[in-house]
Amino acid sequence: MPLTDIKVRAAKPKEKAYKLSDSGGLFLLISPVGSKYWRLKYRFQGKEKLLAIGVYPEISLAEAREKRDQAKKQIANGVDPGDFKKTSKHMVRKSEEGNLEYIAREWHIKNKHRWSPNHGALIMRRLELYIFPWLGSCQISEISPPQLLEALRRVENKGALETAHRVYQICGQVFRYAVATGRTNRDLTADLRGALPPTKVEHHATMIEPTKIAELLCVIDGYEGFFVTKCALRLAPLVFVRPGELRKAEWSEIDLDKAEWMIPAEKMKMRLPHLVPLSAQALAILRELYPLTGAGQYVFPGLLSSKRPMSDNTVNSALKRLGYDSNDITGHGFRSMARTLLDEVLGFRPDIIEHQLAHAVKDPLGRAYNRTTHLQLRREMMQKWADYLDQLKSNPEEENGKVLTLQKSKNNQEIILA
Repeated sequence: MPLTDIKVRAAKPKEKAYKLSDSGGLFLLISPVGSKYWRLKYRFQGKEKLLAIGVYPEISLAEAREKRDQAKKQIANGVDPGDFKKTSKHMVRKSEEGNLEYIAREWHIKNKHRWSPNHGALIMRRLELYIFPWLGSCQISEISPPQLLEALRRVENKGALETAHRVYQICGQVFRYAVATGRTNRDLTADLRGALPPTKVEHHATMIEPTKIAELLCVIDGYEGFFVTKCALRLAPLVFVRPGELRKAEWSEIDLDKAEWMIPAEKMKMRLPHLVPLSAQALAILRELYPLTGAGQYVFPGLLSSKRPMSDNTVNSALKRLGYDSNDITGHGFRSMARTLLDEVLGFRPDIIEHQLAHAVKDPLGRAYNRTTHLQLRREMMQKWADYLDQLKSNPEEENGKVLTLQKSKNNQEIILA
């Protein structure tokens, strides 16, 4: 006797799975936990087979019968409904695996270990905002350069030209990954080179004149704000690491006895561990700060919570309070200051300086140096740099004569350092 909606709805689970037959081979399978599955028993080319139709109540009795009738028509036309279903699923999966969003998310998963959590999240957020809504469902092999450019133009037209360039770079990496994994034949972003207007290069303001540097260092020494911030200001020119690396410094990374600060790879832009030799002056600052923050995780904890590092704008804000805005000097500008004067005034080899700046430095055979390469020379350089800054504070006019004339840009900003 055919099933009814009431009978299907009222079917209760038993100790073992059991069936309720409808008609034409359709039946409802009730599991011991109460789940209800539609199944179709049929014969094809003399063999008895079983086709899964769906789960009740997502698939109603009427819908199950429609699917049964469709399967019967396929059998009558010489098509095995089970094979047809498998082929259809495979085609859908292949289609999904070939679209841009699927490939981009796969690329992101395989590469996210190379980025900080925040940077990795930003990359995906840009794709979700600017690419997926328009191109995400498209087969990557069928996307044309004008289609991608149209998506990038939307970002540009919002006044976010730099973001448009970032999205373009991300798309290039996704397309090259698709080429490497056989999902498309070429990286079409190469066809768009020059299609977006160039961005204006942002320089990190810095100082190289001894009298100005001496004045800045003396003003920092007189800072009357939060003591932790003052220590960060005093340490920044001595170690010239990136601002994010400074503010996220942890006591577990610093060995005061060895006079070393080992920054782990996940905090570094190049994703390689970086060793910073500490001068006597840098050690003095850290030892002075240790009684205040040494029991916690961060060397420079935030003002509101010791469980978080100071905010990313603390150093620049402190400089501004001291009378120096972003056109005079920034936390990042101490890197440019050190890079210029260590080379032009103190005469250290450029490769030693670049290595201490944690830039990509390779040996004559093209191999990347490890974190301890030229460590003794770097120790000497960091100590002489700290001594030089002390000399500037005590007698800037004498040191001023040592500085070579350097070419400046129109806005008095110097070398760009990442």
